[in-house]
Amino acid sequence: MAIDKMKNTMNKVWPNPGFLSGRTALVTGGARRLGRHLAKALAEQGADIVLHYSGSEFEASATCSELENRGAKVVLLQTDLEDAFLAEDLIYRASDALEKPVDILINNAAMFGPGSAHETDDQLWNEYHHVNLRAPFLLARGMADTLADDSRGDVINLNDFRALRPCADNFAYTMSKWGLHGLTRNLALALAPKVRVNELALGAVMPPNPGDGQYNHTTREEIPIGRFVTPREVCTAMLFLLANESMTGETLNLDGGQNLTG
Repeated sequence: MAIDKMKNTMNKVWPNPGFLSGRTALVTGGARRLGRHLAKALAEQGADIVLHYSGSEFEASATCSELENRGAKVVLLQTDLEDAFLAEDLIYRASDALEKPVDILINNAAMFGPGSAHETDDQLWNEYHHVNLRAPFLLARGMADTLADDSRGDVINLNDFRALRPCADNFAYTMSKWGLHGLTRNLALALAPKVRVNELALGAVMPPNPGDGQYNHTTREEIPIGRFVTPREVCTAMLFLLANESMTGETLNLDGGQNLTG
């Protein structure tokens, strides 16, 4: 009898399908690529979706239509996250658009590109830090401020495993992601217990679009498991963090073991 009960428990699906029903998720950079996959995974679990985009209007409309055809409630919001006022205002616009506070924030939007320390001037430094670090902070703080005292929220920052294994290439990008790691841990304390803050540290998932600048592509031979991380695996990890209410200030590495190599 005890073994049968154990089998029944193990066979249950966790988290329960639709466990995000009634919640509202803002996905920055949600129009395309990984952000699109994350938005779809949230919608499939019942969340209403606010899709943020910057310049990808066509892709944003296509993703919105796809989610709506699957029965999701979706709104599109365009803004430039490099502008501090616009970035902070986005959380309030999102709440107004769906007439309820955002309680899931997925900080996915980011700038990526080459540049050594000597090639990094003030303008390049500011561009990366404004989008990759300041905007996630302003959005997370804004979300906490808009939630009722008895409400709970979740922030998940999309980071890079190189944040903890910095290299000389992509200097401004890497430094902004190092800062995002610290932000995750600090906000987990500063916004507790109302808001949990966690991060996913990704390895090679999707190569950048052609024309995004010089980029050294990761080969399968550089990844201990011998393959790239899939968008589905990233979505599964995101849902795991949202479902496990005991976790905050945590970093999940999804890099196939790249963080273990030199």
